[in-house]
This record gives sequence, structure tokens and C-alpha cells, in this order.
Amino acid sequence: MKKFTTVNDIGNLDQAVKEALEVKNNRFGYSDLGRNRTLLMVFFNSSLRTRLSTQKAALNLGMNVIVLDVNQGAWKLETERGVIMDGDKAEHMLEAIPVMGSYCDIIGVRSFARFEDKRADYDEEILEQFIKYSGRPVFSMEAATRHPLQSFADLITIEEHKLTKRPKVVMTWAPHPRALPQAVPNSFAEWINAADYDFVITHPHGYELDPIFTQNARIEYDQDKALEGAAFVYAKNWAAYTDPNYGKILSTDRSWTIDSRKMALTNNAYFMHCLPVRRNMIVTDDVIESDRSIVIPEAANREISAQVVLKRMLESLK
Repeated sequence: MKKFTTVNDIGNLDQAVKEALEVKNNRFGYSDLGRNRTLLMVFFNSSLRTRLSTQKAALNLGMNVIVLDVNQGAWKLETERGVIMDGDKAEHMLEAIPVMGSYCDIIGVRSFARFEDKRADYDEEILEQFIKYSGRPVFSMEAATRHPLQSFADLITIEEHKLTKRPKVVMTWAPHPRALPQAVPNSFAEWINAADYDFVITHPHGYELDPIFTQNARIEYDQDKALEGAAFVYAKNWAAYTDPNYGKILSTDRSWTIDSRKMALTNNAYFMHCLPVRRNMIVTDDVIESDRSIVIPEAANREISAQVVLKRMLESLK
């Protein structure tokens, strides 16, 4: 595997989950694969789970790891061609990326949507430059439009906890004080559609996602109706996608917060969230602390999803 940015890059999902469970049961069984190989993790944005889980996954495989925080300890990088660089950006990506590639074997990149230019965000300009110019296998540690490592971990978690072959999975919008990117909901929708679960997305009017990601999912604007009979509830905020409101907050309606009354509408559903979570905005304390909350096992599976991706990339280097 030379790149990992979408569900299409992982191949057969049943086989990917099977491999993930095998890795989970034997995390150090492939430690020779990464010997004398180096992973470079490039962060344009902050991280907790992605940083720790991906680094741990690389160490499980015997890799050396370099972590670069672009905005804290590196030159500010220019991303646009043709710009007169007379401002605060001292280095261009066109030089920086191949230099980074010369120091490593695999590169992970984390770069969020900026909400300045919708086309630039959805073209994944930063991530695509790494793929084009680094000369190395590249994987996304969350980009402007997708977070595939998170979604792979979500899928593994659902497969570990589901009681039926095709459970009802509901992704619900929830309020948040800041404008958040669509990357996690986009990616979750893409992976859940590919897994062919009974998938419902619920959100207020104006929060429609790009149909490229939602595809066959049922869209339900009545949250209570959407939650009826759910086996898994995935809560997440996102800012508006559609023009002219791209990147804007259209609602902070607290009635969309997931609480015990909402969960009582489900079929004793598990609660999921990618973390970090704003308590009593996204979800109430009692729900996230309940025995039906699987946010911690979900986060722990981030190590496993990253290890499968790195394992496959290392195997491609042989």
C-alpha cells in the first residue's frame, strides 16, 4: 500500500478487520518489519490520540519515529506556488517535502480544513503535495475532508461489539461552540456505507454533508426518529458544508445533545465518539460514563488501525 487516505485504499473491509484483530492479538508479531525503517509524522494541527496511537503502532512494528510539529519548531511553510515569499513564511513546501522524504521511509500527515477556501480544502492541497513530492508512502492522520485512521478504528470497534450482521448505526450531529471540519463525519459515513450497515445520518437542516460521502445513507432531520432502534450512536459536530455557509455555525441547539432520554429511544445502543468531546454539549456526563459508552475501546483501537496501515506500507517496501 503506497497511500492511505480513503476507505478505497484499504481494500476488502472484511479482510482488513480480520487482519486488525490478528494484529490486536499479537501486536509485536511483526516487529522485524520495521527494523531500520523510519516513520516521519508531520503535524500541521494538534493531536493527542493520533500522535500517541500512531507512534505506538510504529514502535510495535520496530520502527524509528520522528515527529515534526510544523507550527512549533519548524520554519513556517508556504503552500502556494507563485507567491512572493516576503512575509513570515521562510520555506516552501516544494523544497521542504522532498527533504522530509529523504529522512524517512513512510510519512504520516495531519492537516485540517482551514475554512478559507472550500476548493482548496476539498482538493486536499497539502496532503496531495506530500503524496506527489515526497517519494514515500503517505498516509493521512486526518486531512481536510477525511480521517481514515479514526474511521477504520470505528469500524473495528463496531465489529467487536455488534450483535447482528447488519446493525443500525446512527451518526448524529450535536452542538459545539466552535466551527469544526467535516472530516470525521465525512470519513465515518464513507466507511459505514462501505461496510453496508443500516446507516442513518441525522442533523438539522443546513448541515447536509457532501453527497459523495453520504451516498446510500438515509438522511433524517428528526433526531428522535433516527435514534429509534439504533445499535450504535455516533455523535459528532460539524460546521456547514453547503454554500454560502461553508465553515459556519448555523445552530447551537442543545436539544441535539445526546442524553439518557435520547439513548432510551435506541435498542440499548452503544455510544461512540472520536474524542476529544465537549461534555454536556455533545453528550451528557451520564451517557459518556455509562456502561454502554465505548469511547475508550474505540480510542484504543486507533493503535490497531494505524498498525495495520503501517504494516501494509512496510510490506510494500520489501
